[in-house]
Amino acid sequence: MRAERKERLASVAARRQPNLTVVLENVHDPHNIGAVLRSCDSVGIREIFVLYTEPSLDQERIEIGKNASSGARKWIDIHLYHDVAACFAHVQQKYDHIWATHLGEQAVDLYEIDFTQSVALLFGNEHDGVSEASLQFATGNFLIPQMGMVQSLNISVACAVTLYEALRQRRAADMYQTNNPMSPAEREALIEAYLDRHDRKNYNKFVHKKG
Repeated sequence: MRAERKERLASVAARRQPNLTVVLENVHDPHNIGAVLRSCDSVGIREIFVLYTEPSLDQERIEIGKNASSGARKWIDIHLYHDVAACFAHVQQKYDHIWATHLGEQAVDLYEIDFTQSVALLFGNEHDGVSEASLQFATGNFLIPQMGMVQSLNISVACAVTLYEALRQRRAADMYQTNNPMSPAEREALIEAYLDRHDRKNYNKFVHKKG
């Protein structure tokens, strides 16, 4: 491996955000999954959660989505769940707040959320949004302000808009440099993991099937 490539991998790993993640529930379109992975990689997310409770949805959609992720899939761990309670037990173990995109009465504006906190962002599928079962685990709901006639955004676009507000806040708080919440030991372990992944072709290794 060239020294420049090794330095690049180490730099990316050092900027990962261990307390920011995305949860996708029953997202049907593999291209949306791929686009979400690209956005997650871009803002420094190192793992996401994919929840499939519909029988017709399975890991194959993630596999297809790798073609739309432009290689981002290789650098992000995917935790695949089929059980709602098991999925959110894992999320709550690692993240303090779960914000869902949902048109509820108590929903807050996206720009009112403090994204420097430990946050998981929950996005539902293209047709039905976040399920009632998953909403039970949410800290709160948020809306992306819109000024047009059609009050909805594609799931991957909504995710990108939200993540870049998180990036803006975290850059202002220097969380990609001096105030990165990763410990030195975590950082070194992640750098070693990325160096190991560099030449791997089998992306299945980075999909962790759970409950």
